[in-house]
Parts: sequence; C-alpha cells; structure tokens
Amino acid sequence: QVQLVESGGGLVQPGGSLRLSCAASGRTFSSYAMGWFRQAPGKEREFVAGINWSGYLTNYADSVKGRFTISRDNAKNTLYLQMNSLQPEDTAVYYCAPTDGSSWRREFRSWGQGTQVTVSS
Repeated sequence: QVQLVESGGGLVQPGGSLRLSCAASGRTFSSYAMGWFRQAPGKEREFVAGINWSGYLTNYADSVKGRFTISRDNAKNTLYLQMNSLQPEDTAVYYCAPTDGSSWRREFRSWGQGTQVTVSS
C-alpha cells in the first residue's frame, strides 16, 4: 500500500510563499491522479488542487486559483504544491491523497500526518 508523507509547511507572513512536497512510497505513484487537501481548525477537509497521472491536467479550488500551482515528478514519486501570495485564510494542515475528481478516492484510507501551514504577520 502506498504511504504518503507531506512536508514543507511552516510559518510565513501574508504575501509569502511556501512549497509543499508529498513523498510517496511504493512503485505505483505514477498511476494515480493526486491532489492536495487542507483542513483548518473546526473545518472539514477541503479540496485544494488536483493533477492527473501525467501532470498534464490540473484543477484548483476557486479560493486558490492564480496563487497555487500543483505539479508532480513521477520519477521521484513526489507531488508538489507551490503556494504564492499566501493569506491567513490559507492556514491549515495540508494533506495529499489520490483523487477522483475533486475528492479523494473512495478506497483511500492512509492519510499522512499532513504539514502545517500558518500564515500570520
């Protein structure tokens, strides 16, 4: 079973940037559409961005369009999220997961610990 480890979060000022990484174990990473999700305190986990298996197709939540860029490097079994123009409302724990549309795959059970992104002045 694939295991996912998120990293790259931290504390950043409004307007700043972070680059998140999601490292996948196993040899099946390139077979899956992947995405980033986030969960703020007291909120449901929400879709942020998705990317198809080849990296050619992407989609984003309206709240992050124009600011975030999802990408993947299948040779490195790694998913990325470049986050620019960060705002306090982006504060959340960010997770990666295989996706189906704008949600995680029904069979997915192995969420990582996520990586904390805090945007504050």
